[in-house]
This record gives sequence, C-alpha cells and structure tokens, in this order.
Amino acid sequence: MSVYSGKVVNGVVRVKGVLLPEGTKVTILVPEDEEPIDLSPDMIAELEESIAQIERGEYVTWEELREELRKTEREAQPR
Repeated sequence: MSVYSGKVVNGVVRVKGVLLPEGTKVTILVPEDEEPIDLSPDMIAELEESIAQIERGEYVTWEELREELRKTEREAQPR
C-alpha cells in the first residue's frame, strides 16, 4: 500500500509527481476542514493492516451484518 496526497482538478483527483496505472483502485479521505491529515506511524500501520485484512477477504459484508443483527434482535425479544 502507498499513501499519496492530491487535489481535485476539474472533478479528477490529481496526484503531483505520481502516475498511477489505469484502473488502480484508490481510497480517498476528504478532511472536512481541508486541513492535511497527519497520521502517526501507529495509525498508518493500523490502516495498512485493515486494508490488508480486506484484501484477504477478512471482513463482514453489510448483508451479513444486517442478518446477524436481525437474528440477535429476534433472539432478544421476549417470548
């Protein structure tokens, strides 16, 4: 994983000095106050591990979570 900063120009994210291959999947974080995001080394490591888990398929989809929540709710209802 790599971390880059860029800017939106004419609706397109531009990353200065970097040419990413066509079709590269990216994640974009947009700070609400337009301040730069400063991540500590620990935060970067945690983010990289989370992304690696997703890439390995170690996640729960919304559909799976919703079904689990519905099941838990049904079991919690008084009989």
